[in-house]
Amino acid sequence: MFSIFTNINKKAFFNAIIATFVVIAITVIGSLNLQNFDAALIIYFFGTISMTFGVVYHHSVWKQRPATQKYWKRTWEFIFSKDYPIYMREVIRLSVRNILFQRFIMPRGRMRWLGHFLLATGCLISFGVTFGLTFGWMHFTLKAGTTDMYETHMMGITVMTFPLNTVMALILFHILVWTAIMVIIGCLIMMHRRFVDEGLIATQWFERDWLPLILLVAVSVTGLGIWFDYSYLEGKMSQFMAITHAITVAMFLMWIPFGKFFHIFQRPAQVGANIYKIEGKRRGMQTCPHTGDEYTTSMHIEDLKEITQEMGFDLENEEGKSYLDFSPEGKRAMLAKAHLKARQESGTYFG
Repeated sequence: MFSIFTNINKKAFFNAIIATFVVIAITVIGSLNLQNFDAALIIYFFGTISMTFGVVYHHSVWKQRPATQKYWKRTWEFIFSKDYPIYMREVIRLSVRNILFQRFIMPRGRMRWLGHFLLATGCLISFGVTFGLTFGWMHFTLKAGTTDMYETHMMGITVMTFPLNTVMALILFHILVWTAIMVIIGCLIMMHRRFVDEGLIATQWFERDWLPLILLVAVSVTGLGIWFDYSYLEGKMSQFMAITHAITVAMFLMWIPFGKFFHIFQRPAQVGANIYKIEGKRRGMQTCPHTGDEYTTSMHIEDLKEITQEMGFDLENEEGKSYLDFSPEGKRAMLAKAHLKARQESGTYFG
C-alpha cells in the first residue's frame, strides 16, 4: 500500500518541494504581499503549483540519468571555460534559432515547421502573460484622474501608460486572443498530419499524441469564448465561460509533466548538446578501426566509455579493444565475424 512512497526519488521530491515553495514565495513577494493577487485566478494558481511540482520532479529524475548528467556537466564546463565568449555567442545563436524561431524543425517540412512555430510561440507568450497575471506580478489600472488612459504595473512599478482605442491597447488587452488563434491553427496543422501521415497513424498514441493537442484546443477555444462573451454577448455567459476555461487550463498545466509537452522544459538542454558537438569536433574525431572512417567525436566515445563503466557494463573484446571504438558499420562487421567463427567451431554453417 505504501510502496508508492518508498519508490519516490528522494532527491527529485526534495527539489520539487523547494521549487513549489519558491513559486509561492515569489507570488507573495511579486504581488506585494498578495495586494495585487487576483483571487479569481486561484484555479490557475493551483494548476501552476501542480505543474511546478511535477515538472521539477520529472526534470530532476531525468537529469540524474548518467548520459543526461554528463551532457549537463560538460555544457557548463565548456561555457565557463577560457572560450567563454565563443560558447556564449553559440548559446545565444542556437537559442534564437532553435527555441525562438524553431528552425531545427524546418528540414522536416515547411508546413510542419509552421505548425510547430505557431504552437511554440503561442504557448510561450500565453505562459508569460498567464503566469504574470496569476502570480500578481502584472496588472492594469485606470490612470488616476483620467478616463481613457491605462497603466501597466509590474511588481508594483508602473512600466507603461497607454491610451484606450489605440493599437497598443488592442494588442495588450487582446494578446491572449491572438495567441489562442495561433495555437488553434498550429494544433489543426499537427492534427492534419496525424490524419494523413501513414507513419504517424501506425505509431501514435491517444494520450501521448492526441490528448495534448485536444487540451490545447480546449484551452484556446474556451479562452476565445471569454473574449467573445464580453465583446458580443454583454458578459451573459461570463461565469460559465470563466469556470470552463479555468478548468481546461488547470487540466493542461497538470498534464504537462506527464505528457509530450514536457519536452518544452527539455528543449533548452538541446542547446547544450549542440555545444557538446562543437567542442567535440574541435578536439578531434573518432576513427573506426574496421572501416577507417570518422563517425563521431573522440570525446563522445571517451565519455560513453566512462558512463558504461559506471553502469557496470564491460564492453571490451578479446583483443582488449572496446566495442565502443567501432562505428555502427564496424559493429555489424564484428557481429558477422563472431557468427562465422561460432559456426566454424560448431562444424556447420547451416542449421
